[in-house]
Amino acid sequence: MRILIIGGVAAGTSAATEIRRQDKNAQIRIYERDTYISYASCGMPFYISGEFTAFEDLVPRGPEFFLKKHNTEVLTSHEVEAIEPEKNKIRVKNLVSGEVFEDSYDALIIATGARAANPKIEGSEDERVFFMRNIGDLKAVKEYIDKKAPKKAAIIGSGLVGLEMCETFRELGMETTLISRSSLARGLDPEMTDIIEAHLKEKGVSLIKNAHSQRITKTGVTLKDLPAVDADIVILATGVLPNTELAKAAGLKIGETGAIWVDSSMKTSVDNIYACGDCTEQRSIVTGKTLYRPMGSTANKTGVVAGNNAAGGNQRFGGILGTSIFRIFELTAAQTGISQQEAEKLGIDVVVSFDKRAAKPEYMGGRPMTVKTVAKRTSGRILGAQIVGYEGVDKRMDVLAAAISLNATADDLTNIDFAYAPPYSTPRDVLYYTGVKLKKAMENK
Repeated sequence: MRILIIGGVAAGTSAATEIRRQDKNAQIRIYERDTYISYASCGMPFYISGEFTAFEDLVPRGPEFFLKKHNTEVLTSHEVEAIEPEKNKIRVKNLVSGEVFEDSYDALIIATGARAANPKIEGSEDERVFFMRNIGDLKAVKEYIDKKAPKKAAIIGSGLVGLEMCETFRELGMETTLISRSSLARGLDPEMTDIIEAHLKEKGVSLIKNAHSQRITKTGVTLKDLPAVDADIVILATGVLPNTELAKAAGLKIGETGAIWVDSSMKTSVDNIYACGDCTEQRSIVTGKTLYRPMGSTANKTGVVAGNNAAGGNQRFGGILGTSIFRIFELTAAQTGISQQEAEKLGIDVVVSFDKRAAKPEYMGGRPMTVKTVAKRTSGRILGAQIVGYEGVDKRMDVLAAAISLNATADDLTNIDFAYAPPYSTPRDVLYYTGVKLKKAMENK
């Protein structure tokens, strides 16, 4: 069996390793148009800030590794130009030599990922303006900082990358301005983003909300109806878009979100073609509706499912909650499931717990943790949660993500046997009180 994979970052390489586990004799080839594969793009802001310094930690595996360990051929600097489903063939261009050739497959996996969304602001082609999507972007940003030593930074976009880059630039001693068209951090309700905003300002980040960036000039960023922002380096952190051009041209079904439609086996609308990772849409565990939430964790998991089924297996992917977590200086923020705003838009009658208390005893240095949880009023089923705090946020969010996935209720939260010791938590954990508050809200109809 010959299986071809288009794309060699998280999803594509995960698919390849799973194929090899299932079939020791399959012929596996990965085509990647970049020069790097299997890299940890989520770690890029921390490399730029100097939190770790070994570049090989970002790019730990190359083509040689996959050939030796998994008997998988990886061809970098090779761009797939077309898919011909009726012939089970693809057309490939060697970006180094210019050679164009065909390759055939028994099964094909599309793992083309996503690209940075370009807002096409006038002046965005300037040498001081960068995206933060791949290793090429990383190297360009790092080289510019090392050579030019910029003093003032502007970040356009306030998603995860934009927020993380605030810390990066402040750690490097730059004056930093974050420019946002709307609210911060998609998925968080206003009372949670208020905490983040206050922390950003405390750390010296200038925040401009509800701003429309019009032009990038030699001195900074011009805003509509607002004063210009001085900057000698600009990051465009305006989100990502799925790379679906190949799939569209081949006649594959594109979903409601604009990403490639797949079923729970990661099969596309064509029988022997699968897709996985940031180029695909997924199903919400909470609502059952499709959504697009490109995350490295999801890319790895869907890659495994696609690889398993392409090799003749029968795995299914259960959907996602859109769980995310990120650090802003000393704070950690996380969310999973749906927010109160999203629930109300969907017409779901919910109760809400909003609680602020120490994650561990104050005599052990416990600091405030704010937890907002949404549950269905009639059943108490937990639908979503948001947490902002200084420590232990990841632990609690993982509990809540598991609870939502297993259809747990507010009552279940009060009965979980949480781990307790003073260095880690209070005798009755923060999430215990969340359950109590949700139950009380249900009683007060």
